[in-house]
Amino acid sequence: MPSLDPAQWAVALLALFLVGYSKTGVSGAGTVGVALFALVLPAKLSTGVLLPLLLVGDVVAVAAYRRHADWGRLVRLFPWVVVGVLLGAVVVDRVDDARMRELIGALLLSMLAVHWWSRRRGPDDPVAQHRAVAAGAGILAGFATMTANAAGPIMALYFLAVGLPMLGFLGTSGWFFLLLNAFKVPFSAALGLITPDTLLFGAMAAPAVLAGAVAGRATISRISPKVFERVTVALTLLAAIRLVTL
Repeated sequence: MPSLDPAQWAVALLALFLVGYSKTGVSGAGTVGVALFALVLPAKLSTGVLLPLLLVGDVVAVAAYRRHADWGRLVRLFPWVVVGVLLGAVVVDRVDDARMRELIGALLLSMLAVHWWSRRRGPDDPVAQHRAVAAGAGILAGFATMTANAAGPIMALYFLAVGLPMLGFLGTSGWFFLLLNAFKVPFSAALGLITPDTLLFGAMAAPAVLAGAVAGRATISRISPKVFERVTVALTLLAAIRLVTL
């Protein structure tokens, strides 16, 4: 089981709280959580430890928002997501921890660039509705989630770009990640990323995810998305630079 000192445990639990919060509150918090988690554990190990904990948050999100999913959009996305997951599994099997850490950082920086571009284009950009955009988002999300558990920002940008309302966003996102993360489990186990030790670690840390999910559900109607988005982007940028330069 991963051995962490008190400071590392504090960072890991904060990361997991943010992961849980992202499932039922503001999704950008999950990017920060993934980046922080990869700072306290070896990069490959962090993806395996985090996956079962992500599923804990996904179950809570689906329980809260299950009636608001856009299933037509999910059906269009998933064939492309499968392609991305398979590509990601090949990469995970062939790169070491240092390269994986750099890859996570590069993916986060790329997502921030996409976020900035999306903001510049505006919410009424018709390009977002094109099937090619859904295909690209699905492949990139599948690849990012398999290599770095980092599909959250990609899908957040996509769901916002296609104009899903808040509850539709949360319901569609909840089902998307529950199904996606469940699909990843056999691949992660086959690659040695999920083991009895990582599951034990996850069982010990799961309350932090649940606490974050409860907090997200309680505060989503009160928080200022604009302010939180700015803080999330700033923290993600710092974490990504740290990962790339380690």
